[in-house]
Amino acid sequence: MLPSSSSSTSSPSSDQQRTVLVTGGCGYIGSHTLVCLLEQGYKVVVVDNLSNSSVTSLERVRKIVGLPPQQPSAEQASADDCLVFYELDICEEVKLRQVFVEQSNKQNGRPFFSCIHFAGLKAVGESTKIPLRYYENNLGGTFTLLKLLDEYGCHSIVFSSSATVYGAAKEMPITEQAIVGLGITNAYGRTKYMVEEILKDFYNSMTLEGKATDWSVVLLRYFNPIGAHPSGLIGEDPNGIPNNLMPYVAQVAVGRRPKLTVFGNDYAESHDGTGVRDYLHVMDLSEGHLSAIHYMDEKKSGLFTFNLGTGKGYSVLDMIHAMREASGTEIPYEIGPRRPGDIAICYADAEAAATEMGWRAKRNLKDMCKDLWNWQSQNPNGYAGATN
Repeated sequence: MLPSSSSSTSSPSSDQQRTVLVTGGCGYIGSHTLVCLLEQGYKVVVVDNLSNSSVTSLERVRKIVGLPPQQPSAEQASADDCLVFYELDICEEVKLRQVFVEQSNKQNGRPFFSCIHFAGLKAVGESTKIPLRYYENNLGGTFTLLKLLDEYGCHSIVFSSSATVYGAAKEMPITEQAIVGLGITNAYGRTKYMVEEILKDFYNSMTLEGKATDWSVVLLRYFNPIGAHPSGLIGEDPNGIPNNLMPYVAQVAVGRRPKLTVFGNDYAESHDGTGVRDYLHVMDLSEGHLSAIHYMDEKKSGLFTFNLGTGKGYSVLDMIHAMREASGTEIPYEIGPRRPGDIAICYADAEAAATEMGWRAKRNLKDMCKDLWNWQSQNPNGYAGATN
């Protein structure tokens, strides 16, 4: 169930069932958010080009929430199907426009109640090698999406941003008032910052000279999501070598990789010398998106920014030990040099989300590692070769 909120968290009534457009909905955070939306009675339309995700995640979502298998194409989906999938790139306006047209016809008017925007390239290391592709894809897709949302009267969007927009923040915990845009070390992080600025400019253009607007924009700045749905049916399945700590740790635990390299153990600010980060359960994060939708519905219009984190920091060694306890396996590691650009400590002040939206992370580190291991042990190779 969702945490209590100052916003309404009740499901849409059956005669006014609301449809949410989810870009990038086959991915890690997207698929978990689909579960939350469907369990709360929303219809969902997913668009994803599957460049860094798997359609298998959608079949697993259907199994979790008790829906029948997907029809071969979105066009064949029945009118009462609560989860519809279009395989397409949101940068392609003609194809994305067709989704809006089809859904407008089905809804007899405005196609979507709200939009959650996850779609985008997201590999930090890759973004330093092919930055132009990241700028073209992540910014271009947002331009196309905003244009169509505005044209078809869907004036509510939640953007999947990141704590990377804070760069090398010096004061902890990080609040939403901290400076953004400085010290970002890669193109991926800069696209998150730029999309935030685009959304701010877009919203502000709607309120020039005191004009009233029904547009609502929420920027959600995530810290470090980990874990998986407790069923073990969906979870994080990175392409190639994981960029983030916990997918790598999980792959070492399950035997896919021989050992982990810990980058630096001489950070004086840390209790054990290794880097400290704010990790939150992906289900808490997913519920944060529903809280954002409810909040926008209550406020009717506005531009809002919220950190989503636990407000607690755990070191790399803390995470290794927690995962070892959850999995019952040894996790070999070696100490390597620091990576350029890494900072010692980073954790959130998420009180604004609690005060305004009624959202607060409620799952602990044990829950995160238990659910991550449940996913990884059931799916040692991720979705590859999976059968439903």
